Amino acid sequence: MKEDRQSPFRDAHSDRDTARHVPDTPQSRSPAYRLAFADNDFLCRDELRPVRLQLELLKPELFLNERGIESTVVLFGGARIPDPANKESARTRTLAELSRYYDVAREFARLMTIKSIETGCREHVIVTGGGPGVMEAGSRGAHEAGGISIGLNIVLPHEQAPNHYVTPELSFNFHYFAIRKMHFLMRAQAICIFPGGFGTLDELFESLTLIQTGRMERVPFLLFGRAFWEKIINWDALADAGTISESDLDLFRFVDSAEEAVRLIDNWKPAPPRDIIPDR
Repeated sequence: MKEDRQSPFRDAHSDRDTARHVPDTPQSRSPAYRLAFADNDFLCRDELRPVRLQLELLKPELFLNERGIESTVVLFGGARIPDPANKESARTRTLAELSRYYDVAREFARLMTIKSIETGCREHVIVTGGGPGVMEAGSRGAHEAGGISIGLNIVLPHEQAPNHYVTPELSFNFHYFAIRKMHFLMRAQAICIFPGGFGTLDELFESLTLIQTGRMERVPFLLFGRAFWEKIINWDALADAGTISESDLDLFRFVDSAEEAVRLIDNWKPAPPRDIIPDR
């Protein structure tokens, strides 16, 4: 994206284009001659990791700032949960039953996007991992409401393309999981967790730990599907063992419908970060 520049110096785009048309000689063909910022092999060297980390943090931040996006609603959830229209092809009976959460995520995103549109799509913009399953449902609901959604994809060994409902100008791709996670939470005004697997659990506990330890302000933290979450995680056992505080169980809420989630977010009273960790 080329910007209006205030500098009197020649811009990088022009020099990059000029360098492509220099005479073909042994010297100009040498990797040493390539402009550093236009040399992909150089940028992928191990020594350049700090630069790549910085670029992955900076690029989405600039794009989101240019769109004026101030706050987001995060949807985490399983890539394997199918659209109910396709539930008969689900790998397991349980996945077929969980397909109803595709529709819940879709409706929740639609309702939140209607509110977002009222702010000019600056507040409460839906952000997902950009892939299939629950992520697709969230992007789809935002699209059907006539709004925008952000997709934060990650390069995986198996091919994964962005779902077709993410706003193209806000469809990002990451190499570093850590930087991707930062972008999920940097503008988060609510965190919504739908049934999922390892990736969803990782996102759930990392986000919850940031709030538990006071590294992040308290925001509505909603677990969709009480029966699912209480079956796979024994929350009370953690408190009984003393590995978490009893009050940590108040950091999140169970919900089972889109409407219930929207009501909780609408009635949320802002809360500052914790300044102590209870029972330590």
